Amino acid sequence: MEFEPVAPVRAYERIVAQIEEAVYSGRLKPGERLPGERELMTQFGVGRSTVREALRVLQAAELIRSRPGDPRGPEVLAASPGALQRSMHRLARAEHVGLAELLQFRMVLDGSSHLLAAQLRTDADLSTLDAALAAMAAADGYAEFSRADVAFHDAIARTSRNPLLVVSGEVVRGVVLELIEDKLSHAPDRTSLMETWLRHHAEVLEAVRAADGASAARLARQALYDNYVEYVPEDRRALLTPLL
Repeated sequence: MEFEPVAPVRAYERIVAQIEEAVYSGRLKPGERLPGERELMTQFGVGRSTVREALRVLQAAELIRSRPGDPRGPEVLAASPGALQRSMHRLARAEHVGLAELLQFRMVLDGSSHLLAAQLRTDADLSTLDAALAAMAAADGYAEFSRADVAFHDAIARTSRNPLLVVSGEVVRGVVLELIEDKLSHAPDRTSLMETWLRHHAEVLEAVRAADGASAARLARQALYDNYVEYVPEDRRALLTPLL
């Protein structure tokens, strides 16, 4: 029997792992404080530099807020989508992830967001969506229209009541957002194109208003396919068609 070599684990990584486990398990709650550096050195049996490296890693991951010289010790932070957003943004821009994969992922996300929005929307949500659609209709030029379009999608995502869908949708949409502006700026008839998109959003809103999640999801996926498929290499388009 053969075994594979194992990577050595540094002392600061063991400290990070223990504190992460305490936070994720709820033994350490947001707003609570870790012991100061000296006490952490004693508890973990390590030097100051090791403790500081562990705190640096935890702060970079937004699990704690550490201020040099603070006698109260590092503060445990509430969960934030910021770290997830940065990680997903790096992944979305990686060389091995192409436009086909990004578009496929966005079709999945938007379809789910629209389905949930149709089932969970309140009167207040519908008012927000009405206002977003009105802003699109009143937009002066393609740049303003694009911003209003983003606002509409943000409102749909928030109506899903799932912060992970909101963050994931923002990241993926942000990576391909320039394609919206590029398509509008190079369209032979931008007014006609914006009118087409406006009609699509109005159909989505009516499906959401009618609590027809299946229709809202289908409209969302189809619109993404129609708007972006021309940018996807032909040999990669098969990734998208199962979602239609």
